[in-house]
Amino acid sequence: MRKSVRYSTLAAAGLLAVSSLTACANDAASTASTGSGKGTKVKIMVGGLDKVIYLPAMLTQRLGYFDAEGLNVELLTEPAGVQAETALVAGQVQGTVGFYDHTLDLQTKGKAVESVVQFSRAPGEVEVVSTKAAGDITSPKDFKGKKLGITSLGSSTDFLTKYLAVKNGVKVSDFSPVAVGAGATFIAALQQGSIDGGMTTDPTVATILDKKAGKVLVDMRTPEGSQKALGGPYPSSSLYMQTDWVNGHKDTVQKLVNAFVKTLKWMSTHSAAEIAAKMPADYAQGDKALYTQSIESTLPMFTDDGVMPENGPETVEKVLKAFNTNIQNADVDLSKTYTTEFVEAAK
Repeated sequence: MRKSVRYSTLAAAGLLAVSSLTACANDAASTASTGSGKGTKVKIMVGGLDKVIYLPAMLTQRLGYFDAEGLNVELLTEPAGVQAETALVAGQVQGTVGFYDHTLDLQTKGKAVESVVQFSRAPGEVEVVSTKAAGDITSPKDFKGKKLGITSLGSSTDFLTKYLAVKNGVKVSDFSPVAVGAGATFIAALQQGSIDGGMTTDPTVATILDKKAGKVLVDMRTPEGSQKALGGPYPSSSLYMQTDWVNGHKDTVQKLVNAFVKTLKWMSTHSAAEIAAKMPADYAQGDKALYTQSIESTLPMFTDDGVMPENGPETVEKVLKAFNTNIQNADVDLSKTYTTEFVEAAK
């Protein structure tokens, strides 16, 4: 069963020029994680390999599930999902681990892209406010006049921040989005006052709370949090690929999906501590307990079977339409933005 879209979003502002992609890919390659060297070669760009929301990518490799499927998967990393999206469009990688909402965005640019396995049913994102600004920002209604951190323009954090603002009566022109990435750069911006708050994920969230640098304003790490903030399930992290490539390499895609579904099932039966123990040591940044806590906080967002959550695509469409006039006037067809063909076979 297949599902897709045709419409415009504002992510063009966040897309890198194709001419600059090679340099970005080379930078990403320096932090790549390479498979066994045997089997069918596949390159996957991840919108932040060390982000807990994208944890299934590295965990699948660490568990040996790619190798077991006869795949040689090279995992590359970019700091933001919109940059990972661009690498896919440029043909530098065969797949992207990023937010499902990018498949809708790319349809507006005439690019047929689909999610082949859905990792999540909630965004996994958290809107935090700095300790200094906490008294002035008690809800998204207070976003007016504020500087709010996002990973990059056109990113999913950009989309979701705009939606929270509009939903709460604040125009997108009333606040300033500031691209500050994630991790150390986000935390520094928060501490230095470059931003009043912003949207980020674990382990950045856990570190902010541990340092008492900020407080949680909106928590979307659980299905319940997604329902409250966005009005429904919000499928986010996924493996998405160009539809033509999928159709021409179904055997390889099936093997990838098999591996990821095995990982999601494994995650559903193991503790955060057991998951943390499988990940690269440097992901904990010297604090294994805090890293484990960050995984524990984010685990509820993940599916255990890779299936698209019911009504999830409709929630994503509603969110994007709320602040983008191009989408509001578009004839949206969700049927080609994802497929359940491979996860059904993986069962």
